[in-house]
Amino acid sequence: MRSRHTLFIIAALLLSLAAPQKPAAQDVLPSFSEWLDSVRAEALARGVRQEIVDQALGGITEPLAVAIERDRAQPETVLSLEAYIARRVRVATVRTGQQMLRRHRALLNRVFDAYRVPPSILVAIWGLESNFGRLTGVQPTFAVLATLAWDPRRSDFFRQELFSALDILNRGDIEPVRMRSSWAGAMGQPQFMPTSYLEYAVDFDGDGRRDIWDSPADIFASIANYLKEHGWTASQRWGREVIVPRGRQIEVARREGRCPAARNMSVGLPLEEWQRLGVSLPGGRPLPKAAFPAFLVSGSRRRFLVYGNYDTLLAYNCAHAYALSVALLADRIGN
Repeated sequence: MRSRHTLFIIAALLLSLAAPQKPAAQDVLPSFSEWLDSVRAEALARGVRQEIVDQALGGITEPLAVAIERDRAQPETVLSLEAYIARRVRVATVRTGQQMLRRHRALLNRVFDAYRVPPSILVAIWGLESNFGRLTGVQPTFAVLATLAWDPRRSDFFRQELFSALDILNRGDIEPVRMRSSWAGAMGQPQFMPTSYLEYAVDFDGDGRRDIWDSPADIFASIANYLKEHGWTASQRWGREVIVPRGRQIEVARREGRCPAARNMSVGLPLEEWQRLGVSLPGGRPLPKAAFPAFLVSGSRRRFLVYGNYDTLLAYNCAHAYALSVALLADRIGN
């Protein structure tokens, strides 16, 4: 028989386990105002001028709940591959893209001479990112970035983007009143994140500013520079749509990499090997001969063999739905 003292200890232990547990100090999210005060102090320590900090962060009083909601429901991850492509590569979009290709042909050719990225690819990215310059974002960039940096899901990433955005203002590249973006903080007609702007935006028109908001020369050249710096090869296609025989299960190893989409595709095999596995072009035509490897990307109904340039499109936006939409739209615009 247990002693009264032992029963008391057991009862106390059970009560302690049932009581609500106080979270560890590192798990407690600071209040938004406290957190924002720390950002202001760090920005000043980084050399951002006081007036820039005041202009950018002075009017922010609370997080934007809708920014967090949009961050968790991006269409590239919500829609199926085929549904996303159908939504983005429409007849009207192709027609507008062809018109823009003709309108800016001379400028696009000069950008191609400098960066060796096809004009149709540049126009396709421009079309998908901002509807050919019509939709560049209307949200207050700093409120969006501050909200997403405070939110714990991807706080480290967005905190760096927030300081990069402050750096853009500090350099005088754009006036604060024009600093508008998407719900993710992407800016201008190419929809660059602030860090990408600092690394890849270029002043192609030579006016002393890297204007991805209004200058067609800077817009196209900045997109081209981004792709070139991420490995675009001028002599190579992005890939092709292919047919896998009905019922044929092709088991190949998955790729590795930081981009989740890159991991959700096969390792590279020579086109001759894909041919041996029964893969063909539409209509049963044989695959072309090429010295470089090809990677299989599969949707629920459509299949694609892609090459190294496809990885460059994934670097712009790590989603197969996006990269394939750019590639297919570029093919139709170019044709």
